Amino acid sequence: MNIKEFKKKIKRIRKTVSAGMIALTVFFMSNVPVYADDVQNSKIVKGTEKLIGDVTTWLMVLAPVVSGLLIIYFFIRRSAADEMDQKKWNNRIVVAIVSCIGAVLGSATLNLIVGYYK
Repeated sequence: MNIKEFKKKIKRIRKTVSAGMIALTVFFMSNVPVYADDVQNSKIVKGTEKLIGDVTTWLMVLAPVVSGLLIIYFFIRRSAADEMDQKKWNNRIVVAIVSCIGAVLGSATLNLIVGYYK
């Protein structure tokens, strides 16, 4: 890549960023309040609240169970692997643990937020 191409890319990035900033400014400056009557009592809202509550509850139960089974599987595979593959299985175990924690925390947070609207 030579200097001319680099300068063209920089100009294009500047134009894109400035257009994005202008769009965000217009978006935030032109807020129009919207009023809706009895939205909180509609079947769609009530059903969506119940759906989110049920899904988050099931996710808080299923995420640790599935992660535990995967971790057991990864430990079994690690025990039969050579030294190079053991590092990969160790990484997979760590990813499974972190993903389980993230899924449970995300589900609990979503459940907590939805609980405030009831």
